[in-house]
Amino acid sequence: IEWLTKNLPNNNGRVGILGISYDGWLSTMALIDPHPALHASSPQAPVADMFLGDDFHHNGAFRLSYGFEYVALMETNNKTSNFKFDKADTYEWYLKLGPLGNVNAKYFKEKMPTWNNFVKHPNYDSFWQKQAAAKYLNEVKVPTLTVGGWWDQEDFYGPLKTYAALEKHDTKSLNFKVIGPWNHGGWAGGNGDTLGPVKFNSPTAKYYREEVQAPFFAKYLKDKTGFNIEEALTFQTGSNRWQRHSQWPPKEAVAKKLYFREDGKLSFDAPTADAGHDTYISDPNKPVPYRQRPIQPTYGAGSTWTTWLTQDQRFVHNRPDVLAYETEPLESDVTLTGTVLAKLFAATTGSDSDWVVKLIDVYPDDYQERAMAGYQLMVANDVFRGRFRESFENPKAIEPGKVNEYTINLHSLNHCFKKGHKIMVQVQSTWFPLIDRNPQTFVPNIFEATEKDYQSATQSIHRSSKSASGLEVFVVNEKPKEDKEKEVKP
Repeated sequence: IEWLTKNLPNNNGRVGILGISYDGWLSTMALIDPHPALHASSPQAPVADMFLGDDFHHNGAFRLSYGFEYVALMETNNKTSNFKFDKADTYEWYLKLGPLGNVNAKYFKEKMPTWNNFVKHPNYDSFWQKQAAAKYLNEVKVPTLTVGGWWDQEDFYGPLKTYAALEKHDTKSLNFKVIGPWNHGGWAGGNGDTLGPVKFNSPTAKYYREEVQAPFFAKYLKDKTGFNIEEALTFQTGSNRWQRHSQWPPKEAVAKKLYFREDGKLSFDAPTADAGHDTYISDPNKPVPYRQRPIQPTYGAGSTWTTWLTQDQRFVHNRPDVLAYETEPLESDVTLTGTVLAKLFAATTGSDSDWVVKLIDVYPDDYQERAMAGYQLMVANDVFRGRFRESFENPKAIEPGKVNEYTINLHSLNHCFKKGHKIMVQVQSTWFPLIDRNPQTFVPNIFEATEKDYQSATQSIHRSSKSASGLEVFVVNEKPKEDKEKEVKP
Protein backbone atom coordinates (compact mmCIF):
# COMPACT_ATOMS: atom_id res chain seq x y z
CA ILE A 1 0.00 0.00 0.00
CA GLU A 2 2.82 2.35 0.86
CA TRP A 3 4.50 1.67 -2.48
CA LEU A 4 1.29 2.03 -4.48
CA THR A 5 0.38 5.41 -3.05
CA LYS A 6 3.86 6.77 -3.76
CA ASN A 7 4.45 5.26 -7.20
CA LEU A 8 1.14 5.13 -9.09
CA PRO A 9 0.42 8.46 -10.78
CA ASN A 10 -2.75 10.44 -10.18
CA ASN A 11 -4.00 8.40 -7.22
CA ASN A 12 -6.17 10.04 -4.59
CA GLY A 13 -4.41 8.42 -1.64
CA ARG A 14 -7.16 5.89 -0.99
CA VAL A 15 -6.56 2.17 -1.41
CA GLY A 16 -8.98 -0.75 -1.52
CA ILE A 17 -8.18 -4.45 -1.26
CA LEU A 18 -10.17 -7.57 -2.06
CA GLY A 19 -9.37 -11.24 -2.45
CA ILE A 20 -10.91 -14.72 -2.41
CA SER A 21 -9.85 -17.67 -0.22
CA TYR A 22 -6.18 -17.22 0.75
CA ASP A 23 -6.32 -13.77 -0.81
CA GLY A 24 -9.43 -13.20 1.28
CA TRP A 25 -7.36 -13.99 4.34
CA LEU A 26 -4.80 -11.43 3.13
CA SER A 27 -7.62 -8.88 2.87
CA THR A 28 -8.43 -9.68 6.52
CA MET A 29 -4.79 -9.25 7.52
CA ALA A 30 -4.79 -5.78 5.97
CA LEU A 31 -7.41 -4.81 8.57
CA ILE A 32 -5.08 -5.49 11.50
CA ASP A 33 -3.21 -2.27 12.23
CA PRO A 34 -4.29 -0.94 8.81
CA HIS A 35 -2.23 1.42 6.70
CA PRO A 36 -3.72 4.95 6.87
CA ALA A 37 -4.39 4.87 3.12
CA LEU A 38 -6.54 1.72 3.35
CA HIS A 39 -10.12 2.91 2.95
CA ALA A 40 -11.97 -0.30 2.01
CA SER A 41 -11.40 -4.04 2.33
CA SER A 42 -13.42 -7.01 1.12
CA PRO A 43 -12.36 -10.40 2.54
CA GLN A 44 -14.14 -12.94 0.33
CA ALA A 45 -14.33 -16.58 1.47
CA PRO A 46 -11.49 -15.82 3.90
CA VAL A 47 -9.99 -18.44 6.16
CA ALA A 48 -10.62 -17.80 9.85
CA ASP A 49 -9.70 -21.00 11.70
CA MET A 50 -8.09 -24.10 10.19
CA PHE A 51 -9.08 -26.37 13.08
CA LEU A 52 -12.60 -25.32 13.91
CA GLY A 53 -14.16 -24.74 10.54
CA ASP A 54 -12.13 -24.08 7.40
CA ASP A 55 -10.09 -26.09 4.90
CA PHE A 56 -8.38 -28.74 7.00
CA HIS A 57 -10.70 -29.48 9.93
CA HIS A 58 -14.31 -29.01 10.91
CA ASN A 59 -14.92 -29.13 14.67
CA GLY A 60 -11.70 -31.10 15.04
CA ALA A 61 -12.57 -33.70 12.39
CA PHE A 62 -9.76 -33.92 9.83
CA ARG A 63 -10.63 -33.25 6.18
CA LEU A 64 -8.62 -36.12 4.75
CA SER A 65 -9.00 -35.97 0.98
CA TYR A 66 -8.69 -32.19 0.85
CA GLY A 67 -5.71 -32.11 3.23
CA PHE A 68 -3.85 -34.98 1.58
CA GLU A 69 -4.36 -33.72 -1.96
CA TYR A 70 -3.46 -30.16 -0.99
CA VAL A 71 -0.12 -31.33 0.36
CA ALA A 72 0.51 -33.64 -2.61
CA LEU A 73 -0.15 -30.75 -5.00
CA MET A 74 1.50 -27.86 -3.15
CA GLU A 75 4.45 -29.33 -1.25
CA THR A 76 5.94 -31.82 -3.66
CA ASN A 77 8.03 -31.24 -6.77
CA ASN A 78 5.01 -32.01 -8.92
CA LYS A 79 3.16 -28.73 -8.48
CA THR A 80 1.21 -28.75 -11.72
CA SER A 81 -0.78 -31.98 -11.46
CA ASN A 82 -2.67 -34.03 -8.92
CA PHE A 83 -1.47 -37.03 -6.99
CA LYS A 84 -1.42 -40.12 -9.22
CA PHE A 85 -4.15 -42.31 -7.76
CA ASP A 86 -4.20 -45.89 -8.99
CA LYS A 87 -7.97 -46.13 -8.47
CA ALA A 88 -10.59 -44.43 -10.61
CA ASP A 89 -12.63 -43.94 -7.45
CA THR A 90 -10.63 -42.24 -4.70
CA TYR A 91 -13.13 -43.60 -2.16
CA GLU A 92 -11.56 -47.01 -2.80
CA TRP A 93 -8.02 -45.62 -2.70
CA TYR A 94 -8.44 -43.89 0.66
CA LEU A 95 -10.16 -46.95 2.11
CA LYS A 96 -7.28 -49.16 0.94
CA LEU A 97 -4.82 -46.64 2.42
CA GLY A 98 -5.81 -47.74 5.91
CA PRO A 99 -4.75 -45.81 9.02
CA LEU A 100 -3.49 -42.26 8.58
CA GLY A 101 -0.01 -43.30 9.62
CA ASN A 102 0.35 -44.96 6.22
CA VAL A 103 0.47 -41.55 4.52
CA ASN A 104 3.97 -40.84 5.82
CA ALA A 105 5.01 -44.48 5.79
CA LYS A 106 4.11 -45.03 2.13
CA TYR A 107 4.03 -41.62 0.44
CA PHE A 108 5.24 -38.46 2.16
CA LYS A 109 8.10 -40.02 4.14
CA GLU A 110 7.85 -37.24 6.78
CA LYS A 111 9.10 -34.68 4.22
CA MET A 112 5.93 -32.62 3.82
CA PRO A 113 5.75 -29.82 6.43
CA THR A 114 1.99 -29.27 6.34
CA TRP A 115 1.22 -32.97 6.73
CA ASN A 116 3.76 -33.23 9.54
CA ASN A 117 1.96 -30.37 11.28
CA PHE A 118 -1.32 -32.25 10.98
CA VAL A 119 0.30 -35.24 12.68
CA LYS A 120 2.00 -33.21 15.41
CA HIS A 121 -1.03 -31.09 16.25
CA PRO A 122 -4.15 -33.30 16.37
CA ASN A 123 -5.79 -31.01 18.94
CA TYR A 124 -6.58 -27.28 19.13
CA ASP A 125 -3.24 -26.27 20.59
CA SER A 126 -1.28 -23.03 20.25
CA PHE A 127 -0.17 -23.98 16.74
CA TRP A 128 -3.77 -23.62 15.50
CA GLN A 129 -4.91 -20.96 17.94
CA LYS A 130 -2.22 -18.43 17.13
CA GLN A 131 -3.04 -18.47 13.40
CA ALA A 132 -6.82 -18.15 13.90
CA ALA A 133 -7.79 -14.69 12.70
CA ALA A 134 -10.80 -13.81 14.86
CA LYS A 135 -8.94 -12.89 18.06
CA TYR A 136 -6.93 -10.24 16.19
CA LEU A 137 -10.05 -8.53 14.81
CA ASN A 138 -10.70 -6.31 17.82
CA GLU A 139 -11.61 -3.01 16.14
CA VAL A 140 -13.17 -1.74 12.93
CA LYS A 141 -11.25 1.16 11.40
CA VAL A 142 -11.83 0.34 7.73
CA PRO A 143 -15.14 -0.24 5.88
CA THR A 144 -15.29 -4.02 5.40
CA LEU A 145 -17.45 -6.09 3.08
CA THR A 146 -17.17 -9.79 3.92
CA VAL A 147 -18.49 -12.17 1.26
CA GLY A 148 -19.43 -15.86 1.34
CA GLY A 149 -21.45 -18.50 -0.47
CA TRP A 150 -24.13 -20.77 1.00
CA TRP A 151 -22.56 -23.80 -0.73
CA ASP A 152 -18.87 -22.95 -0.28
CA GLN A 153 -17.14 -26.33 -0.28
CA GLU A 154 -13.94 -24.94 1.27
CA ASP A 155 -14.41 -21.87 3.48
CA PHE A 156 -17.93 -21.09 4.65
CA TYR A 157 -16.96 -20.87 8.31
CA GLY A 158 -14.36 -18.18 7.56
CA PRO A 159 -16.57 -15.35 6.29
CA LEU A 160 -19.19 -15.94 8.99
CA LYS A 161 -16.53 -15.86 11.72
CA THR A 162 -14.74 -12.86 10.24
CA TYR A 163 -17.94 -10.82 10.02
CA ALA A 164 -19.06 -11.85 13.52
CA ALA A 165 -15.68 -11.00 15.08
CA LEU A 166 -15.67 -7.54 13.54
CA GLU A 167 -19.34 -6.93 14.32
CA LYS A 168 -18.60 -7.03 18.06
CA HIS A 169 -16.50 -3.87 17.63
CA ASP A 170 -18.43 -2.08 14.86
CA THR A 171 -19.38 1.21 16.50
CA LYS A 172 -19.41 3.21 13.24
CA SER A 173 -21.51 0.86 11.05
CA LEU A 174 -18.61 0.02 8.76
CA ASN A 175 -18.98 -3.79 8.82
CA PHE A 176 -21.11 -5.46 6.12
CA LYS A 177 -21.86 -9.00 5.00
CA VAL A 178 -23.04 -10.55 1.73
CA ILE A 179 -23.90 -14.21 1.30
CA GLY A 180 -25.19 -15.55 -2.00
CA PRO A 181 -26.06 -18.90 -3.61
CA TRP A 182 -22.50 -19.72 -4.59
CA ASN A 183 -19.71 -22.20 -4.13
CA HIS A 184 -16.15 -21.17 -3.25
CA GLY A 185 -15.56 -17.89 -5.08
CA GLY A 186 -18.56 -18.48 -7.34
CA TRP A 187 -19.42 -14.77 -7.38
CA ALA A 188 -16.17 -13.76 -9.09
CA GLY A 189 -17.17 -14.72 -12.63
CA GLY A 190 -20.10 -15.81 -14.75
CA ASN A 191 -23.76 -15.11 -14.14
CA GLY A 192 -24.35 -17.20 -11.04
CA ASP A 193 -27.84 -18.20 -12.14
CA THR A 194 -27.28 -21.89 -11.33
CA LEU A 195 -25.15 -24.12 -9.13
CA GLY A 196 -25.14 -27.75 -10.12
CA PRO A 197 -28.79 -28.56 -10.89
CA VAL A 198 -30.19 -25.74 -8.71
CA LYS A 199 -31.57 -22.70 -10.51
CA PHE A 200 -31.78 -19.21 -9.01
CA ASN A 201 -33.71 -17.41 -11.77
CA SER A 202 -31.40 -14.39 -11.89
CA PRO A 203 -27.71 -13.60 -12.55
CA THR A 204 -26.75 -13.50 -8.86
CA ALA A 205 -22.97 -13.23 -9.37
CA LYS A 206 -23.27 -10.52 -12.00
CA TYR A 207 -25.68 -8.61 -9.75
CA TYR A 208 -23.24 -8.83 -6.83
CA ARG A 209 -20.25 -7.60 -8.83
CA GLU A 210 -22.07 -4.71 -10.49
CA GLU A 211 -24.59 -3.61 -7.85
CA VAL A 212 -22.79 -4.40 -4.58
CA GLN A 213 -19.03 -4.80 -4.91
CA ALA A 214 -18.43 -1.96 -7.39
CA PRO A 215 -20.60 0.55 -5.46
CA PHE A 216 -18.92 -0.45 -2.16
CA PHE A 217 -15.48 0.49 -3.41
CA ALA A 218 -16.81 3.50 -5.32
CA LYS A 219 -18.33 4.87 -2.12
CA TYR A 220 -15.31 4.53 0.13
CA LEU A 221 -12.61 5.25 -2.46
CA LYS A 222 -14.33 7.96 -4.51
CA ASP A 223 -17.27 9.24 -2.42
CA LYS A 224 -19.83 8.03 -4.98
CA THR A 225 -23.40 7.02 -4.16
CA GLY A 226 -25.01 3.66 -4.85
CA PHE A 227 -23.93 1.38 -1.99
CA ASN A 228 -27.07 0.95 0.11
CA ILE A 229 -26.53 -2.06 2.38
CA GLU A 230 -27.35 -1.21 5.98
CA GLU A 231 -25.86 -4.36 7.54
CA ALA A 232 -26.25 -7.54 5.52
CA LEU A 233 -27.43 -8.70 2.12
CA THR A 234 -28.33 -12.35 1.63
CA PHE A 235 -29.87 -14.37 -1.15
CA GLN A 236 -32.83 -16.35 0.12
CA THR A 237 -32.63 -19.72 -1.56
CA GLY A 238 -35.82 -21.61 -2.24
CA SER A 239 -37.71 -18.39 -2.97
CA ASN A 240 -34.75 -17.05 -5.01
CA ARG A 241 -34.67 -13.42 -3.93
CA TRP A 242 -32.15 -11.00 -2.48
CA GLN A 243 -32.93 -9.52 0.94
CA ARG A 244 -31.37 -6.68 2.90
CA HIS A 245 -31.18 -6.97 6.69
CA SER A 246 -30.67 -4.32 9.34
CA GLN A 247 -29.35 -7.02 11.69
CA TRP A 248 -28.43 -10.71 11.58
CA PRO A 249 -30.32 -12.82 12.29
CA PRO A 250 -33.29 -10.61 11.31
CA LYS A 251 -35.25 -9.16 14.21
CA GLU A 252 -38.46 -10.85 13.06
CA ALA A 253 -36.86 -14.33 13.21
CA VAL A 254 -38.36 -16.45 15.98
CA ALA A 255 -36.29 -19.12 17.74
CA LYS A 256 -37.89 -22.55 17.45
CA LYS A 257 -36.91 -26.21 17.65
CA LEU A 258 -37.35 -29.01 15.16
CA TYR A 259 -37.49 -32.32 17.01
CA PHE A 260 -36.64 -35.85 15.98
CA ARG A 261 -39.73 -38.00 16.55
CA GLU A 262 -40.70 -41.64 16.35
CA ASP A 263 -41.05 -43.38 12.98
CA GLY A 264 -38.56 -41.02 11.33
CA LYS A 265 -40.75 -37.95 11.79
CA LEU A 266 -39.50 -34.38 12.20
CA SER A 267 -41.75 -31.90 13.97
CA PHE A 268 -41.92 -28.53 15.69
CA ASP A 269 -43.83 -30.38 18.46
CA ALA A 270 -41.61 -31.69 21.25
CA PRO A 271 -41.61 -35.40 22.10
CA THR A 272 -43.60 -36.42 25.17
CA ALA A 273 -42.43 -40.00 25.66
CA ASP A 274 -40.15 -40.79 28.60
CA ALA A 275 -37.88 -42.88 26.38
CA GLY A 276 -37.13 -43.38 22.72
CA HIS A 277 -34.12 -43.70 20.47
CA ASP A 278 -32.99 -44.84 17.04
CA THR A 279 -29.86 -46.85 16.34
CA TYR A 280 -27.50 -47.63 13.50
CA ILE A 281 -24.18 -49.42 13.17
CA SER A 282 -21.25 -47.29 12.07
CA ASP A 283 -18.55 -49.38 10.42
CA PRO A 284 -15.33 -47.46 9.62
CA ASN A 285 -14.53 -50.13 7.02
CA LYS A 286 -17.75 -49.36 5.14
CA PRO A 287 -18.02 -45.56 5.50
CA VAL A 288 -20.74 -43.37 4.01
CA PRO A 289 -19.41 -41.53 0.94
CA TYR A 290 -19.62 -37.75 1.11
CA ARG A 291 -20.45 -37.33 -2.57
CA GLN A 292 -21.67 -39.57 -5.32
CA ARG A 293 -19.23 -42.21 -6.47
CA PRO A 294 -16.94 -42.47 -8.28
CA ILE A 295 -15.22 -39.74 -6.30
CA GLN A 296 -12.67 -38.15 -8.61
CA PRO A 297 -9.55 -36.43 -7.23
CA THR A 298 -10.55 -33.13 -5.67
CA TYR A 299 -9.13 -31.02 -8.49
CA GLY A 300 -8.98 -33.78 -11.09
CA ALA A 301 -10.67 -33.99 -14.48
CA GLY A 302 -14.42 -34.30 -14.22
CA SER A 303 -14.43 -33.73 -10.46
CA THR A 304 -17.73 -32.72 -8.87
CA TRP A 305 -15.91 -31.14 -5.92
CA THR A 306 -17.13 -27.61 -6.68
CA THR A 307 -20.81 -28.61 -6.61
CA TRP A 308 -20.92 -31.61 -4.29
CA LEU A 309 -22.82 -29.70 -1.60
CA THR A 310 -25.80 -29.43 -3.97
CA GLN A 311 -25.80 -33.14 -4.90
CA ASP A 312 -29.00 -35.13 -4.39
CA GLN A 313 -28.70 -36.79 -0.97
CA ARG A 314 -30.88 -39.72 -2.07
CA PHE A 315 -27.64 -41.50 -2.90
CA VAL A 316 -27.23 -42.25 0.83
CA HIS A 317 -30.87 -42.08 1.93
CA ASN A 318 -32.06 -45.37 3.45
CA ARG A 319 -28.55 -46.68 3.99
CA PRO A 320 -28.67 -48.63 7.26
CA ASP A 321 -26.01 -46.32 8.74
CA VAL A 322 -27.86 -43.08 7.91
CA LEU A 323 -30.87 -41.98 9.98
CA ALA A 324 -33.45 -39.69 8.39
CA TYR A 325 -36.19 -37.59 10.01
CA GLU A 326 -38.64 -35.60 7.88
CA THR A 327 -41.79 -33.52 8.18
CA GLU A 328 -45.02 -34.12 6.35
CA PRO A 329 -45.37 -32.06 3.14
CA LEU A 330 -45.51 -28.44 4.28
CA GLU A 331 -48.91 -26.78 4.20
CA SER A 332 -47.29 -23.37 3.75
CA ASP A 333 -43.83 -21.93 3.17
CA VAL A 334 -41.40 -22.23 6.10
CA THR A 335 -38.37 -19.93 6.05
CA LEU A 336 -35.33 -20.57 8.21
CA THR A 337 -33.07 -17.52 8.50
CA GLY A 338 -30.02 -17.34 10.75
CA THR A 339 -27.88 -19.79 12.67
CA VAL A 340 -28.82 -23.48 12.82
CA LEU A 341 -27.63 -25.58 15.76
CA ALA A 342 -28.00 -29.34 15.92
CA LYS A 343 -28.56 -30.67 19.43
CA LEU A 344 -27.88 -34.39 19.59
CA PHE A 345 -28.42 -36.58 22.61
CA ALA A 346 -26.34 -39.51 21.49
CA ALA A 347 -24.58 -42.59 22.76
CA THR A 348 -22.08 -44.98 21.23
CA THR A 349 -20.73 -48.39 22.14
CA GLY A 350 -17.31 -47.11 21.13
CA SER A 351 -15.10 -44.67 23.00
CA ASP A 352 -14.97 -42.03 20.23
CA SER A 353 -17.34 -41.06 17.45
CA ASP A 354 -18.08 -38.57 14.71
CA TRP A 355 -21.54 -37.07 14.26
CA VAL A 356 -22.60 -35.67 10.90
CA VAL A 357 -25.85 -33.71 10.63
CA LYS A 358 -27.39 -32.54 7.34
CA LEU A 359 -30.43 -30.27 6.89
CA ILE A 360 -32.20 -31.06 3.62
CA ASP A 361 -34.97 -29.58 1.46
CA VAL A 362 -36.98 -32.48 -0.03
CA TYR A 363 -38.70 -31.50 -3.27
CA PRO A 364 -42.15 -32.99 -4.01
CA ASP A 365 -42.33 -36.03 -6.28
CA ASP A 366 -44.61 -34.15 -8.65
CA TYR A 367 -42.26 -31.18 -8.95
CA GLN A 368 -42.75 -29.46 -12.29
CA GLU A 369 -39.10 -29.81 -13.27
CA ARG A 370 -38.67 -33.57 -13.52
CA ALA A 371 -34.93 -33.52 -12.86
CA MET A 372 -35.65 -32.06 -9.40
CA ALA A 373 -38.65 -34.29 -8.53
CA GLY A 374 -38.05 -35.80 -5.10
CA TYR A 375 -34.63 -34.12 -4.96
CA GLN A 376 -32.94 -33.96 -1.55
CA LEU A 377 -31.06 -30.65 -1.52
CA MET A 378 -28.68 -30.13 1.41
CA VAL A 379 -28.91 -26.56 2.72
CA ALA A 380 -26.84 -26.81 5.92
CA ASN A 381 -24.45 -29.38 7.34
CA ASP A 382 -21.37 -30.15 9.41
CA VAL A 383 -19.47 -32.78 11.34
CA PHE A 384 -18.37 -32.93 14.98
CA ARG A 385 -15.65 -35.17 16.44
CA GLY A 386 -17.00 -36.53 19.72
CA ARG A 387 -13.69 -36.50 21.61
CA PHE A 388 -13.87 -32.69 21.58
CA ARG A 389 -17.34 -32.41 23.17
CA GLU A 390 -15.91 -30.76 26.30
CA SER A 391 -12.79 -29.10 24.92
CA PHE A 392 -11.06 -28.78 21.57
CA GLU A 393 -7.75 -28.42 23.41
CA ASN A 394 -8.08 -31.53 25.57
CA PRO A 395 -9.85 -34.47 23.92
CA LYS A 396 -11.55 -36.99 26.14
CA ALA A 397 -12.73 -40.53 25.54
CA ILE A 398 -16.47 -41.13 25.40
CA GLU A 399 -17.88 -43.44 28.04
CA PRO A 400 -19.48 -46.31 26.08
CA GLY A 401 -23.24 -46.37 26.40
CA LYS A 402 -23.50 -42.95 28.08
CA VAL A 403 -25.87 -40.41 26.53
CA ASN A 404 -24.01 -37.16 25.89
CA GLU A 405 -25.31 -33.88 24.53
CA TYR A 406 -23.53 -32.59 21.42
CA THR A 407 -24.03 -29.09 20.00
CA ILE A 408 -23.08 -28.88 16.34
CA ASN A 409 -23.10 -25.51 14.58
CA LEU A 410 -24.51 -25.99 11.07
CA HIS A 411 -23.77 -22.30 10.45
CA SER A 412 -26.17 -19.88 8.79
CA LEU A 413 -28.76 -20.09 6.08
CA ASN A 414 -31.59 -18.10 4.58
CA HIS A 415 -33.74 -20.73 2.94
CA CYS A 416 -37.43 -20.98 2.16
CA PHE A 417 -38.84 -24.50 2.25
CA LYS A 418 -41.74 -24.08 -0.15
CA LYS A 419 -45.27 -25.36 0.34
CA GLY A 420 -45.43 -29.03 -0.61
CA HIS A 421 -41.74 -29.61 0.15
CA LYS A 422 -40.54 -31.49 3.23
CA ILE A 423 -37.83 -30.64 5.76
CA MET A 424 -35.44 -33.52 6.41
CA VAL A 425 -32.50 -34.10 8.74
CA GLN A 426 -30.00 -36.89 8.15
CA VAL A 427 -27.62 -38.15 10.83
CA GLN A 428 -24.59 -40.39 10.24
CA SER A 429 -21.11 -41.03 11.65
CA THR A 430 -18.90 -41.24 8.55
CA TRP A 431 -18.46 -38.87 5.59
CA PHE A 432 -15.65 -40.41 3.58
CA PRO A 433 -13.07 -39.61 2.34
CA LEU A 434 -13.73 -35.90 2.96
CA ILE A 435 -13.53 -36.68 6.68
CA ASP A 436 -11.04 -39.28 7.86
CA ARG A 437 -12.44 -42.38 9.49
CA ASN A 438 -12.82 -42.08 13.23
CA PRO A 439 -11.45 -45.34 14.70
CA GLN A 440 -14.37 -45.23 17.16
CA THR A 441 -11.81 -46.39 19.69
CA PHE A 442 -10.24 -43.50 21.58
CA VAL A 443 -6.54 -43.06 20.89
CA PRO A 444 -4.52 -39.98 21.91
CA ASN A 445 -3.69 -39.14 18.28
CA ILE A 446 -5.80 -40.51 15.40
CA PHE A 447 -2.86 -39.97 13.04
CA GLU A 448 -1.13 -42.72 15.03
CA ALA A 449 -4.07 -45.14 15.21
CA THR A 450 -3.44 -48.74 14.15
CA GLU A 451 -5.63 -51.02 12.07
CA LYS A 452 -6.99 -52.81 15.13
CA ASP A 453 -8.21 -49.50 16.59
CA TYR A 454 -10.84 -49.19 13.86
CA GLN A 455 -13.96 -50.86 15.24
CA SER A 456 -17.65 -50.88 14.44
CA ALA A 457 -19.94 -49.19 16.95
CA THR A 458 -23.66 -49.02 17.57
CA GLN A 459 -24.86 -45.42 17.62
CA SER A 460 -28.02 -44.29 19.43
CA ILE A 461 -29.82 -41.00 18.80
CA HIS A 462 -32.27 -40.25 21.61
CA ARG A 463 -35.61 -38.48 21.11
CA SER A 464 -37.39 -38.53 24.46
CA SER A 465 -38.87 -35.65 26.43
CA LYS A 466 -35.69 -35.39 28.51
CA SER A 467 -33.23 -36.13 25.71
CA ALA A 468 -34.86 -34.39 22.77
CA SER A 469 -32.53 -34.40 19.78
CA GLY A 470 -33.21 -31.96 16.97
CA LEU A 471 -32.34 -28.56 15.53
CA GLU A 472 -32.50 -25.08 17.00
CA VAL A 473 -33.55 -22.72 14.20
CA PHE A 474 -34.88 -19.22 13.52
CA VAL A 475 -38.17 -19.17 11.65
CA VAL A 476 -39.59 -16.33 9.59
CA ASN A 477 -43.05 -17.26 8.35
CA GLU A 478 -44.57 -13.89 7.49
CA LYS A 479 -42.51 -10.89 6.46
CA PRO A 480 -43.52 -7.52 7.95
CA LYS A 481 -44.37 -4.77 5.47
CA GLU A 482 -41.23 -2.78 6.21
CA ASP A 483 -39.04 -5.79 5.34
CA LYS A 484 -40.91 -6.48 2.11
CA GLU A 485 -39.63 -3.14 0.91
CA LYS A 486 -36.09 -4.33 1.49
CA GLU A 487 -36.34 -7.19 -0.96
CA VAL A 488 -34.00 -6.57 -3.87
CA LYS A 489 -35.12 -7.14 -7.44
CA PRO A 490 -32.03 -7.32 -9.64
